[in-house]
Amino acid sequence: MTLKGKSPIGIFDSGYGGLTILSEIRKLMPEYDYLYLGDNARAPYGSRSFEVVYRFTLQAVEHLFSRGCRLVILACNTASAKALRTIQQNDLPKLDPSRRVLGVIRPTVEKLGELTHTGEIGILGTMGTIQSGSYTMEIEKMYPGYHVYGQACPMWVPLVEYKEADSDGADYFVEKYINELFLQSKGIDTVILGCTHYPLLYPKIAKYMPDSVTVIKQGPIIAESLKDYLHRHPEIETACSKHGQCHYLTTESSGKFSPMASIFLDEPVEAEQITLT
Repeated sequence: MTLKGKSPIGIFDSGYGGLTILSEIRKLMPEYDYLYLGDNARAPYGSRSFEVVYRFTLQAVEHLFSRGCRLVILACNTASAKALRTIQQNDLPKLDPSRRVLGVIRPTVEKLGELTHTGEIGILGTMGTIQSGSYTMEIEKMYPGYHVYGQACPMWVPLVEYKEADSDGADYFVEKYINELFLQSKGIDTVILGCTHYPLLYPKIAKYMPDSVTVIKQGPIIAESLKDYLHRHPEIETACSKHGQCHYLTTESSGKFSPMASIFLDEPVEAEQITLT
């Protein structure tokens, strides 16, 4: 469904995880219209190459632009890591310089200065996000004295998407990756959940995380960052429609997407199936 004559805020993710970001944004700013796009048919992005992630992400951004979005949030750490900079620098000037595409890594990193005491930061993420080094580069740029330790958690997304997040079997993989992270350094005092699926594993993550460690969930941070961005960019804010509507697009069958999305959002979801090319 196209929101004719309106400008919804576009939210893109490779699959379902971005719904955790959307949920927090809607809590903070329920008055705006949102258009969520999940590329579920081609998910996960975590193990794909830079070139493929960039191409898929650009297709999604262009589709959201065609639906009227002037602002698109890449609510996906892998897309933010592997595609955001190229889209911002190379594609937006050609597509439409007045439109904006934002990611989730920089706003997350900005919070670290308020939270860490040791300057030792752990990142739990997909293989793609960890291998990209995007968090490390952003942190070193913003906080040159900090040390960053990344741990890929390849089983966590499947646990969520196969509805095993509450299972006993999930405990093994949650404990395993957390232990592997802290084997790199005992001084880590702040850990970023660098994948938008991971909040659904949070009860188990909290169970195995050392008590003294602060765990950063991205949803509330991205919501606050977006609110601040709109306040600082009235030319974008005034173009956003405000009817409290939210529509969902997926490259997977809507019959498969909608029930899973309902679990993430804890409310009924009806989605429209699309094709990205």
